Amino acid sequence: MDRIPFRKMHGCGNDFVVLDRRRSDAAIPAAAAPVLADRHTGIGCDQIIVIEAPRDPRAQAFMRILNADGSEAEACGNATRCIAALLARETGASRLKIETVAGLLAAELLAGGQVAVDMGEVRTGWRDIPLARAMNTDRADLVLGPLAEPVCTNIGNPHATFFVAQVETIDLAKLGPTLEHHELFPQRANIGVAAIAGPDTIRLRVWERGAGITRACGSGACAALVAAHRRGLCGRAATVVVDGGSLSIAWRDDNRVVMTGPAVESFTGSFDAALIGG
Repeated sequence: MDRIPFRKMHGCGNDFVVLDRRRSDAAIPAAAAPVLADRHTGIGCDQIIVIEAPRDPRAQAFMRILNADGSEAEACGNATRCIAALLARETGASRLKIETVAGLLAAELLAGGQVAVDMGEVRTGWRDIPLARAMNTDRADLVLGPLAEPVCTNIGNPHATFFVAQVETIDLAKLGPTLEHHELFPQRANIGVAAIAGPDTIRLRVWERGAGITRACGSGACAALVAAHRRGLCGRAATVVVDGGSLSIAWRDDNRVVMTGPAVESFTGSFDAALIGG
């Protein structure tokens, strides 16, 4: 019986099944993601992370991100921290570069198990997010129930951040699917609801594109900080409190966003290759 090894990792509760395919030609089909992600009959996770050999010689590895529904994500900050921690243990390096569909992401291991990741440049133009039509992305023309006029941002993937008084009062499970698939977002979008909890603290919950509500969303936390600063609600750095913990986000003057947070390995194991048609 062929068995496939895996690692279960998480960043602030945003959890991943990590598959290392650097020395294997075997592909992980998109249809395998919902099977592995199922929390009752599979392993259970928000995303499947596939480590592959890098295409770019500057990178230590290529990271492929499959959402729980089988769709592919361009970027995932929490997963990047996890893979950076994994590669650091393997290589002994404290600074690494990880290749993704969205480009190269630089990561650095810090004291106390923290990992900092340069998530790249912020894009705010309506074509860059992308939106279906031209509009002001500081206050996008979108309303659904109690949610209105989100700030739209691309942090390697599309985000719409709505500001509310209290995130716990928003039925994100009901509103998230409709907003994710709204016609305004031709590539769908991650939907965040954020509240300003202090001069340098943001409370955030996210409906992730292709995954649903997660305990943390790294790129969503970056988008929330950028959105709050664009609205004049906070400075260029803040702590973003998610359901699974806290992330430190800084929007640098060079337009790049750096996210710092934990990366944890929960356990390792293996599964029958037949589970995913192998």
